[in-house]
Amino acid sequence: MPYEMIAALMFGSMLMMMLTGQRMFGVIGFVAVVSAIFLWGDRGGHDLAFAQTIKLMNWFPLLTLPMFIFMGYVLSESRLADDLYRMFHVWFGRVPGGLAIGTIMLMVLISAMNGLSVAGMAIGATIALPELLKRAYDKRMVTGVIQAGASLGILVPPSVVMVLYAMIARQPVGQLWLAGILPGLMLASLFMTYIWLRCRFNPALGPAISEDDLAQVSRGEKYRLLLAGLLPLGIFAVMMVPFVMGYTRLVESSVIGALAALAASIAKGRMTWAVLEVCTKRTLAISCMFLWIILAALAFGAVFDGLRAVDFVRALFMENLGLGRWEILILMQLSFIIMGTFLDDTAMLVIVAPLYVPIVRMLEFDLIWYGVLYTITCQIAYMTPPFGYNLFLMRAMAPKDVTLMDIYRSIIPFVGVMILGLALVMIFPQIALWLPDLVFNR
Repeated sequence: MPYEMIAALMFGSMLMMMLTGQRMFGVIGFVAVVSAIFLWGDRGGHDLAFAQTIKLMNWFPLLTLPMFIFMGYVLSESRLADDLYRMFHVWFGRVPGGLAIGTIMLMVLISAMNGLSVAGMAIGATIALPELLKRAYDKRMVTGVIQAGASLGILVPPSVVMVLYAMIARQPVGQLWLAGILPGLMLASLFMTYIWLRCRFNPALGPAISEDDLAQVSRGEKYRLLLAGLLPLGIFAVMMVPFVMGYTRLVESSVIGALAALAASIAKGRMTWAVLEVCTKRTLAISCMFLWIILAALAFGAVFDGLRAVDFVRALFMENLGLGRWEILILMQLSFIIMGTFLDDTAMLVIVAPLYVPIVRMLEFDLIWYGVLYTITCQIAYMTPPFGYNLFLMRAMAPKDVTLMDIYRSIIPFVGVMILGLALVMIFPQIALWLPDLVFNR
């Protein structure tokens, strides 16, 4: 049987098994090992899985994964984000759409704590959404704001998705995280600019806070909230500054971040045994899930390397279709958006990265830059109907009067803003590459 046909059967089998509702790592790993046994015999299949396990265990930066996840859960479960949102409410309430703008800032900081989109969605839906609706913000506006802001969790460091990309593409995690900072801040700025302009021309969408409400907050209370709200930002600075300055390595910085978050929650009197138990159990669950997914992805990629499926795809794009390097890149990004309507980011990366990463290398594009493009495209896919991941998370957490159609319509302008941001990073690669070039002198 031709190797191209075997690769197609692997993809088809994997997609069919996904429809049965089996766990992602089980589906991918099963298809990889069975394919290896079929191609190279029992010994080849067993050696494949064992070799990828050893490779995974030898990847030292992977230790950052449980540290950053634990830090995020400590900050969210100890409710330190409540003070942060209260600070935004008091300090930005006079601005048209100020509370929505503050919500985007909250999401950026939550992203810097956790690295997962779902954490931002959970905090935004439980803290920000009720407050925004209570203050007569338009329901379509606020659901779009929370979904767009939460999507920054996979771009702003410490992004867990970028850890997975780094493992598959064999790129330094630290450089990828630094590459995501400026694009993440740029997207957040574009979101805030859009919100301000919409509410400036239509104040009913995001009314400013009343003077009576502001009068109830004393100046001393404002500064107390400012200090309390900046605590998470201080934790992020304590973690990242030594790493950027070269005093610590990435793993050491992740430990500093986790310990700083734990110390802050204890100092605030919000760390109990029950909270610690929840944080550790959820950290273990998420970390194990990602480890199994990475292991399955490595096994799947190893089979594809053996099949030389990359050469087949490259020949299809460059020789049979006669496409240029930029046309191929745009086509790959479009495929991510389409897949994102029914798959999550890790599934997309595991399925396609073994094919696309070598092609990007052949086309002589920077793999750090491409990692940022992939992540932004995943953000768009998260919010693209009909099956965008964030759409259903919002429907599950929003009040009953917010319909699924409201949620679909709410994300249209924000998807447009994100496409603009993706285009800017594609046209001006230094938006992503300037900071890692500066720090690492690549």
